[in-house]
Amino acid sequence: MRRRLLLTLLLALAAAGGWFWWTLPPAVAIAVATTGPALRAVYATGSVEPVHWARVGPAVRARVTEVLVDEGARVTEGQPLARLDNREAAHRAEETEARARFAQEDLARIRTLVTRDIAARASLDRAEAEARAVRAVAEAAQRRLDDYIVRAPADGVVLRRDIEVGEVVDTPASLFWIGEPSPLRVTAEVDEEDIAQVREGQRVLLRADAFPGQVLTATVGQITPKGDATRKAYRVRLVLPDDTPLMIGMTVEANIVLRQTDNAVLVPPAALRDGRVFVVQGEAVRPRQVELGVQGPRAVEILRGLAQGETVVLDPPAGLVTGQTVRLTP
Repeated sequence: MRRRLLLTLLLALAAAGGWFWWTLPPAVAIAVATTGPALRAVYATGSVEPVHWARVGPAVRARVTEVLVDEGARVTEGQPLARLDNREAAHRAEETEARARFAQEDLARIRTLVTRDIAARASLDRAEAEARAVRAVAEAAQRRLDDYIVRAPADGVVLRRDIEVGEVVDTPASLFWIGEPSPLRVTAEVDEEDIAQVREGQRVLLRADAFPGQVLTATVGQITPKGDATRKAYRVRLVLPDDTPLMIGMTVEANIVLRQTDNAVLVPPAALRDGRVFVVQGEAVRPRQVELGVQGPRAVEILRGLAQGETVVLDPPAGLVTGQTVRLTP
C-alpha cells in the first residue's frame, strides 16, 4: 500500500513537471531597432586608366634592333620609339628604285626616237605607263620602310614599355603605352540588369586592395550606348578626382550610389520572417508587417512599420503568435 502511494505521488510530480515545462514561454533572443546609413547601390568592377592614352604596336612582324625611349620619358607625336630589322625591306626598296630609274631612262630614249620618227607613238605610250607603274611600286617600297620604325601616335609620357632588343614582335602586340598620367578614370563593367538605374553624375564609392579600409570616391561620367552581348554588360566611365591616390592599372570595386539614407531604421536580417518582425511589448510579442528597403548581410532597412528603439525577436520560433509571452535567453 505504501509503495502504491509512493508511485502515485511520483507520477503526479512527473505530470506536474511536464505540464510546467510544456507551458513555459519560449526563450528568444532580441535586438533593438537602430538608426544608421542605408545605401542602395549598383556593384561593378573596373580598372584605373588615363583619360588620354593609346597602345602602340608594330605595323609589321620583325625583330627589334633598337629601343629609343624608356618608361617615364615624354615624347612628341611622330617621335621614333623603337626600330625594327628592315634589311630585307631596304633591299626590296633599292631594287624597285633601280627598276624605276631604268624605266625612266628607257622612257627618255623612246621619247627621243618618237621625236625623230624612228619609233611609233604607241611605244611611247607603253613606256610612259610602265615608267609610272614602276615608280609607284618604288615609292610604295620606300614608304614601307617607315613601318619598321615604331612612332609615338601623340604627345605624352611612356606609361609602360613591353619591348626589348632582339625580340620578334608582331602586329597584335602592344609595345608601348603612351598617354598623360592625369586626369585618370575608372573603366567599369555594369551588368545589363542594372544599367537602366545608372545615370551620369551619380556618386560612386570605390574600394581597392592597395588601400584597405579606405573608401575612395568617383562620379559617373559616361555610359557606353552599346553593350557587350557576350559579357552582358555595359562599359561605364567613372571620373576620378585630381587628388586620387589610385594609380594606372589598379583594379577597383565600385558601388554606384542610387539612394542613400543617413538615418534609416535598421534591424538584423535574423529579425525578419516572411516580411514580418515580432515586436516585444512588455513580456508578449506582436507580429508586424514591415516594408523593406536596402538589404545587407548585417542589417536590413525598414522603410515602414517599425520605429527606432523598438525591440524585435531574433530568429522567431515557428508557432509564435500575437500576444504570446516570451522569455529572454540567458
